[in-house]
Amino acid sequence: MKRIKTIAIIPARSGSKGLKRKNIQLLGSKPLVAWTIEAALMCPQIDRVVVSTDSQEFAEISRQWGADVPFLRPAHLSNDSAKVEDAMLHAIEWLEENEGSTYEIVVLLQTTDVFRNATIVSDVVSALVDDPNLDTAFAAKPDYKNYWKDEAGKSVRLSNHNYVPRQARVPLYREDTGVALATRTSVVRTGQRVGGRAKIISHENPGDFIDIHTELDLWLANVLIRERNIIPNGAN
Repeated sequence: MKRIKTIAIIPARSGSKGLKRKNIQLLGSKPLVAWTIEAALMCPQIDRVVVSTDSQEFAEISRQWGADVPFLRPAHLSNDSAKVEDAMLHAIEWLEENEGSTYEIVVLLQTTDVFRNATIVSDVVSALVDDPNLDTAFAAKPDYKNYWKDEAGKSVRLSNHNYVPRQARVPLYREDTGVALATRTSVVRTGQRVGGRAKIISHENPGDFIDIHTELDLWLANVLIRERNIIPNGAN
């Protein structure tokens, strides 16, 4: 079977506001970015792990943990309004233009969604390898709550489980593309991360309620590791 060339791209800009130098803050005994690099390196289908950062310091730390950092991301793609999709596109275009390297599948992993289970990265990649008709596969958490929105001052239901017991409810899914997403390079070229033909890969982890953007988030994550032995990447 022909191997489908796959690259993991990990965005890690230096200018975070809610938690300064977020991507290299210590979580457990490692900088935050290291956990996500390790998640990518654990996946046998991934051929290369690239960190996209604007910081030489972040680049050096990322290399120490096993990632490639062949470029520094330009400033206009590293400010507060920069989109992850633009960083993904910049990475694949830079590698093509400067190295002649091309990949068919792009895996997005974000440093702040650190509590992944041991198989979720491989699961999203395998979904695309197994089904050539799929554009994208991504992690999503099942949710059993009722949801509403405000629409022109009126409260409107988005979902209704009729308050039956949880085990009888059909779940909605919270999109967790930062936990793990695999998408065709052709989708990234359109400026998107999720294509029209997508597959949800259900995931659950005891720490998956944490998305690290503040000091409180980081403290909670460290408490889970230190006091509950809940370790990112299913290593507990």
